[in-house]
Amino acid sequence: MWSLSAWRRRRLLARHPVADDTWQRVRSYLSFLDGLTAEQDQWLREACILFLADKHLTALPGVDLHQEQRLLLAAQAQLPLMHLGDLDWYQGFHEIVLYPDDFLSPQRHRDASGVEHEWDGEHSGEAWQQGPVILAWPGVLASGNWEGYNLVIHELAHKLDMLTGDANGLPPLHNDMRVQEWASAMQDAFDDLNRQLDADPDVETLIDPYAAENPAEFFAVTSEYFFSAPDLLVDSYPEVYAQLSRFYRQDPLARLRHLQAHDPRYQPPVE
Repeated sequence: MWSLSAWRRRRLLARHPVADDTWQRVRSYLSFLDGLTAEQDQWLREACILFLADKHLTALPGVDLHQEQRLLLAAQAQLPLMHLGDLDWYQGFHEIVLYPDDFLSPQRHRDASGVEHEWDGEHSGEAWQQGPVILAWPGVLASGNWEGYNLVIHELAHKLDMLTGDANGLPPLHNDMRVQEWASAMQDAFDDLNRQLDADPDVETLIDPYAAENPAEFFAVTSEYFFSAPDLLVDSYPEVYAQLSRFYRQDPLARLRHLQAHDPRYQPPVE
């Protein structure tokens, strides 16, 4: 059966090819892509082209985008979708706004007594319901390594979360997943992290304590760690790692461990 979407895909890929040397330079900036198979690498390369054709990147003064930088952002955005199928997982928004630095954002919170508080918070990223994703460009450039930080994945995890309504830490699960198992793993870990911080606000937790803010931030932060520090996440909360592995249909920890065992770049220095 003739497919308009397949025809459009081929047309876009033919009109916007990425040269081999350009792609290799992009890959060199993103160590957390190391270990992808040739097939996965080709999928990601093509997915970046399609993503950039679908989403408008608005660079504010101070952010100068060229092809490699656009691809660097796109590769981080598309990695989580690698095995999720053809569903439009990033539906509901068409624009990514790039700030030259962290930005002030109006915040509002009603406390338990009903008093409403308003203030300007300094943020490096935001994802709006049915609106754009906003990223501070330095945060994008600092992402992409095995260091437990990825601003792009964090904010786009919020967009996945919002596919079921307001961000609450529950994205649309696959048919072979159970909401009860997801909720149990996430809630137990969220409660444990909060207990640690309540006992000692200065405690050094393995994952960013910002995950304790609310269930939506817990999902976003643990998604960052799933792709960029899977060893720390599985050491902290193995059941959370297992649920995210079933959701994203990937196993970054296995890829990292293979690199550590076989790739000279991941070997400790010989003294």
